[in-house]
Amino acid sequence: MSDPTVPATVIDLAEARRDRLHDIHEARLLEVRKAFEKAFPLPEPPPKKPRSKKKSRKR
Repeated sequence: MSDPTVPATVIDLAEARRDRLHDIHEARLLEVRKAFEKAFPLPEPPPKKPRSKKKSRKR
């Protein structure tokens, strides 16, 4: 009885490098964004007042 041969998995090194660089750049972007938000916090919008219905006038 022969065992079925399992083909070796092929690793695309170029794709792995792109993924790794993307992760590095994404981490750097998040770090810069966090520092920017800490230095220049966005003002919170004022709370919105609930809208009341217009009163209809009788004619």
